[in-house]
Amino acid sequence: MLTEAELVRIYRAHTGTLYAFVSRRVGGDRTLAEDIVQDAWLRAVDSWPRRGVPDHPRAWLIRVARNLLVSHFRRRRPTPVDPAALELEADDYRPETPRAAALVSWGLARMRRGQAALLEAFYFDGKSTRAIAEENGLSERAVEGRLRRARQNLEKRLRPYVSAEAAAAVSGEPPVEPVAALELSEGGGSNAR
Repeated sequence: MLTEAELVRIYRAHTGTLYAFVSRRVGGDRTLAEDIVQDAWLRAVDSWPRRGVPDHPRAWLIRVARNLLVSHFRRRRPTPVDPAALELEADDYRPETPRAAALVSWGLARMRRGQAALLEAFYFDGKSTRAIAEENGLSERAVEGRLRRARQNLEKRLRPYVSAEAAAAVSGEPPVEPVAALELSEGGGSNAR
């Protein structure tokens, strides 16, 4: 039987990791992160006394939190963001603002699990293509190809919500033309995305 002392020990051992996992996926939105973490722990408190503590409680909690995030973002309509906030092709891109993270998470919630997990590992967990390849028994080139296809799928899903005009309509500020578009209009080059 699960004792209160054992539950407190597990909580102290894993709550920081769980909060960090959720916080990265909501762009630092503390209220939402705290709600998701609390719901995950409530499910543990409800389930573990009856079924026993899983062999890997952190993995169980992260899976529950991921499912709660997917459910949350499937129920919500995303807020449009400026294209500058979503540089998905950049290797070091991380959604920094709550709006950008919410939009990316909303898109991931609508993708196939494998593609979503690959993008989560790369963007939110900061794993390299080499690390992802090693974890999944794939070559780096295979991971790069899968990442490229997953990005294309995500971009297609996010496209209606990513425009300077849409972001301006939400914020009430005039749209700012993206830098790449300015370079093209000034004859600065033809390699813009």
